[in-house]
Amino acid sequence: MSEYWSLRFAQEGMIWGSEPSPTAQAARDIFRQHNVKSVLVPGAGYGRNTKVFSDEFKTLGIELSEDALKMAAEWDPKSHFISGSVLDPISEVQVDAVYCYDVLHLFLEEDRRRLVANCLEQLRPDGLLYFTSFSDEDANNGCGTLLEPGTYEYKEGKYAHFFSEEDLRQHFAGTKIITTGSCVETLCGPLGKKHQYILRYIVARKSALSK
Repeated sequence: MSEYWSLRFAQEGMIWGSEPSPTAQAARDIFRQHNVKSVLVPGAGYGRNTKVFSDEFKTLGIELSEDALKMAAEWDPKSHFISGSVLDPISEVQVDAVYCYDVLHLFLEEDRRRLVANCLEQLRPDGLLYFTSFSDEDANNGCGTLLEPGTYEYKEGKYAHFFSEEDLRQHFAGTKIITTGSCVETLCGPLGKKHQYILRYIVARKSALSK
């Protein structure tokens, strides 16, 4: 999977254009309401979404692709980017909020659990989580080779997990879930080609039971 994304960033550059996801703007508004000062963005890519936060919050992005990191440093110089895997916790980092866009569905179940646990470790007490992921209502759900329940290799070399409402909530068991929902996301690539897909999102708070 890491090779897939590294190759795409190297060949295609700003794959999804320069406009941020509306969910990043929604997360920013929620973070404002809760007086957030610092935000962690796992799987930050080339900074398309970190830029939404870095004007107001101390923003840290984690990204595995060196090509994406080079683009991010130019596109969003106000954020601090770290080269590394989202599956490896950064012990010295503690933040008020985590915004994780379309990363959770890229892993098999064991690593999905690991990603959520790592993000909780990075959060201060009562910190906020805002995650987005593919919905089971998306047209790609059920396409291709079944790898695990709800997880399909729907393109060669690319697989994803498609979340039901219950499944997404279960991944955040132990947190205080504030809200969930779904939305249609439209991506516009650098050549103007548009693609729509259905996301689920979840907003949760780290609680005393969170691990």
